[in-house]
Amino acid sequence: MPRSRPRSGPTMHDVAAAAGVSQATVSLVLNSASGSRFSAETRQRVQDAVEQLGYRTNAHAKTLRDGVSGIIGFLGDAVATTPFAGKIIEGAQERAWEDGLLLLTMNTGGDKALERASLDSMLSYKVAGVVYAAMYHRRLDVPDALHGVPSVVLNSQDRDHKLPSVAPDEELGGYTATRHLLDAGHRRVAMINIESLESELPAAVGRFNGYTRALTEAGLPVKPSLVRFGTGNELDGFNHAMDLLTAEHPPTAIFCANDRTAWGAYQAASELRLTVPGDVSIVGFDNQETLAPHLRPGLTTLELPFIEMGRRAVELLLQDAEPSAQVELMTCPLIERNSVTHPKEKP
Repeated sequence: MPRSRPRSGPTMHDVAAAAGVSQATVSLVLNSASGSRFSAETRQRVQDAVEQLGYRTNAHAKTLRDGVSGIIGFLGDAVATTPFAGKIIEGAQERAWEDGLLLLTMNTGGDKALERASLDSMLSYKVAGVVYAAMYHRRLDVPDALHGVPSVVLNSQDRDHKLPSVAPDEELGGYTATRHLLDAGHRRVAMINIESLESELPAAVGRFNGYTRALTEAGLPVKPSLVRFGTGNELDGFNHAMDLLTAEHPPTAIFCANDRTAWGAYQAASELRLTVPGDVSIVGFDNQETLAPHLRPGLTTLELPFIEMGRRAVELLLQDAEPSAQVELMTCPLIERNSVTHPKEKP
């Protein structure tokens, strides 16, 4: 005796019967079809029946019908393995879910062969769009395959200016950090950057430009003796801060272009038996959760708006607009803790 085929679950026909409407009505309500007009009562009956029966749409059938799936691809170099940048995924996933979409995340570790394979696999799922994310803000070369599907570059910029990008407003962040120190009364404000200007790294160039703009607006010169260029690590922060703080005319405040550099500056101050912020005020950049709140005193810093950037990237995909080279810069908010106060004496 042949075994009966097990049911895979309630069907759209079952939902229609439970709601007392036609199967076509159920389909139109669940797919929010444009031009379809149903009373709020009808929509509620369908939704109640869906919930009561535990009905799930057939994603495969929808892909065959519409040519795209209910999935958005998220391809990153090292985003998924970077603790403070994981919020990018959180923001993108949250926004996708609000429209009933899933986020398919693939992390390549910067391996180009793995990136190509991951992208081919992702596109085979007929994703509705792709968020191409980078761990840090830079100008990058976008894979050619992305030009055939709605795509947005996240936390970086498309070097060829073909795809829209969402990135932090680095210059405004540098300006805000420096302005905060100036407003506290400091006039000898140093900066330890995370790269050289010749690198053309948007974070390094933008944060430096913000620093210089704030000083210029305050009527203060940009002194080369108060500017250092490191590589964004703790040791560079320590060495450059030691150099600055032991100079004949040391700064009363230091803007560090990332939190790891600020951590090194804290250690230099301690080595010299100086207090933060009593002898030197320090501002960082990133608001790295594993570091900034745990320094003593807590580090005042600029927060990279990862959640907001992730959300915005998905929103741009959902707008279904024509591809453009627009670069949308998002504000980095100042997170005030206890590493800034007024200088001990007027410089």
